Parts: sequence; structure tokens; C-alpha cells
Amino acid sequence: MNKEFLTSSYDFFLPKELIATHPASPRDSAKLLVYNRETDEISHVKFWDLEKFIPKECALIFNDTKVIKARLFGKKESGGKIELLINRALNAYDINVYIRGKVKAGTKIFFDENLVAEVKELYDDGSRVVHFYINNKILRFEELLPIIEKIGHVPLPPYIQREDNKKDEEEYQSVFAKEEGAVAAPTASLHFTKEQHKRVCETFAHAFVTLHVGSGTFKPVECDTITEHPMHSEYYAISDEAKKLLDSSRAILSIGTTSTRTIEFYARNKDIVNGEANLFLHPNNRPLRVNHLLTNFHLPKSTLLMLVASFVGLEKTQELYKIAIEKEYRFYSYGDAMLIL
Repeated sequence: MNKEFLTSSYDFFLPKELIATHPASPRDSAKLLVYNRETDEISHVKFWDLEKFIPKECALIFNDTKVIKARLFGKKESGGKIELLINRALNAYDINVYIRGKVKAGTKIFFDENLVAEVKELYDDGSRVVHFYINNKILRFEELLPIIEKIGHVPLPPYIQREDNKKDEEEYQSVFAKEEGAVAAPTASLHFTKEQHKRVCETFAHAFVTLHVGSGTFKPVECDTITEHPMHSEYYAISDEAKKLLDSSRAILSIGTTSTRTIEFYARNKDIVNGEANLFLHPNNRPLRVNHLLTNFHLPKSTLLMLVASFVGLEKTQELYKIAIEKEYRFYSYGDAMLIL
């Protein structure tokens, strides 16, 4: 079988000290690896140099999703402690969550601010469906958001291996975050300061899409062959401005893998500007619309790493990651960035 289809081909050893537990400060002082596919050249610069490398006629597409305080700590009626992570809203009332602790249908979990979650359904993938209530009144998802803003915690990825703190409320959020609903940040966006984002937007055509990143983004591929992996689905929406740019012939620089999945899902489903996207990009399912990609350095055996390989192929991905490790780039959500031209 072709190596590009084997999950094991996307494994690599990462020294623990290269996992970033805090972001670069200031944000745009992160390192940036620039790879030009036409010339096969690699440059090592700082993120604040980004504009120098963006092709002049290029349009930028950002993901304006906003991370919610999706991690909640509560108790069962028995007094047993429970941790709940909101994954995504299935509709106004059915909320898909992960629960650390034993529950069954009918279990109630009690939180501060009189918030109660009742387990309605248990899914085979380990997730649960719950309804949230206050004083026996069922809450819509948008009514839940201001409450979890008070009592919830920033859902830092598990590999960061520390509790969230006050600074994470600002740092694990892009400066242009607007639409509430993500439980993980679109991490390529985290490198932009307000000043640099303003500068880039004044220089280049740009627009916003929304993809509410779910916790499935961290799920490693567990099948032996990547094409057997059941891709998770996430809510997306294409703004009118983004639709115009995507329907044009202008070259597109996608800011992050989440924007890329949104754009490419739209490219394959032209009439649908919002809904559920579950597109899996890999070397046998390459981008149709995105020309250039800005991204972070991703987990071994992750769909995000396979998405990078959909742009440059498996061997070049392996080579770039080997170089990044040798040059001590910082990896994952709070890590450094790579620009693929």
C-alpha cells in the first residue's frame, strides 16, 4: 500500500520540551517557517515578517470563531465530582459533551449559578447528549453561554498539561474572535496581534468564515489506513464577503486548518453556505480552492498533519517537521507557525 495512506507514516517523535505550554510574547514574536513550493526554498523568520511573504494579489480568509469556557466542574446528586467538557451544540437544546466520571441516562450534574445538566443519551464514541436547566427551565445554547462564561474554564488542550489561568482567557483566543461556539482555538490565528491583523487587513483583500472547532480536532487517527478514519463534523458558516472571494479567481491564503476545511467543504458543496462540515483533507483528497496555508505544527497521526500533507505531500511534510524539530520550533496550539506558499 502507498505510504501516504498508512497512519504510521504520520507518526514522529517530538521532544517534550518542544510542546509549547504558553504562547510567545508578544504573539507575533513566534517563529515562522516559510516553505515555497515553486522554488523548494525554506526560510526561517519571525511571525511579524509574514506580510513580506504573502503574494500581492492574494486574499486572506480568517476563522472568526470564539472559544467558549467549555470546561465545567460539578457534582452528582451523590456528591461525586464530575468534569464536563462541552463539545458542540447539536441543536438549540441537545448539547454534545464529554463527561469524566460515570453517568447514565437520567443522571443530573449540579454546577454553580443553579445550573443543572441532565444526561439524555450515551453515544458509542464516549460522548453524551445533555440538556441544561436553571430552576427546571431548559436552556437554549445561546442562553447557556453567558452562564458558562461566569463559571466555566478555558478548555486548554490536554497536551498542555496544566490548569487554565486568567491569562489564557485572552491568550487562547484570536484578536478577531467574534462568533461564540468553539471549544478549541483556531491556533494559526493566535499569532496575530491587533496591530498586525489591522495592517494585514489594510494591505490585502480578506474575509471571515466561521468554523466552531470541536474537541474532535485533537483526536488521533486510530485506523491503520487514514481513509478509514470517521471524520468529525463541525458547524460552519460562510460570510457574504467570503463567498464573493471564494467564487472569484483570486488566490486564497487560508489562515489555519479550520478555515481551510471550511473553504474546501464549500468548494465541494457550492450552494451550502452554512451547516455541518466533515471534510478530511489528505494526500488523496487535495485542496481544490486554497492556494496557500498558514498553520501551526501539529500532533503525530492527527488529521491536521494529514491536511498539511494534502498541500505538500507526505515526504515533504516529514522533511519540514524534521527541520522544525532540529531548529527547535515550538509545537501545537501555543507553538510556532508555518507558511506554505
